[in-house]
Amino acid sequence: MEYPDKLLSEGETVERAFRPHWKQLIWPGFVTLVALIGLVVLATRVRGTWLWAGLAAVGVIWAILFFPSFIKWMYTHYVVTNERVITRRGMIARQSKEIPLEVINDVAFSQTVWERLLHSGDLRIESAGEMGQSRFFDIPDPDEIQALIYRLREARTLALQGPAQSASPVEQLEALARLHRDGVLTDEEFAEKKAKLLGQM
Repeated sequence: MEYPDKLLSEGETVERAFRPHWKQLIWPGFVTLVALIGLVVLATRVRGTWLWAGLAAVGVIWAILFFPSFIKWMYTHYVVTNERVITRRGMIARQSKEIPLEVINDVAFSQTVWERLLHSGDLRIESAGEMGQSRFFDIPDPDEIQALIYRLREARTLALQGPAQSASPVEQLEALARLHRDGVLTDEEFAEKKAKLLGQM
């Protein structure tokens, strides 16, 4: 699933884009299986007008039970970029929510035993200002998404600080160390930025 480049700002890159976990398709899949069994039973045991009436009834019931869940899964998109977390929902009437990385205060995830086996779970993002708390249900690999958001937030905060920001050299070194520890910076990049920062002290 690709996020349109035209919706990205200059210098913004998509780090992860995904739909809700596939377990949301279990119900539509079950409904489809039952409908197919019903069609086979009708085709082998019913004839004439009742056959067509039965086929039509099965088709209508299948559509009513299948499409709402499938459409909800199909048209729910989560995108994590190096600048923000984006949620988009809806096929015709659409909704979108964006959370800038720099305003995120905390990211937490929860999993039941069943969800842990399926590598799914819920994600909660707490942010400053009017955005408050945002919940995302049935996320694939929520622990990995949590770690990714934390790494990108650190990098974003460091990039926004810039050389003119009032952060002390010690705070900047600590931020570099966190980015290196989290894998955002390679050994070479960390050494280069650390040497540059030490040279400015």
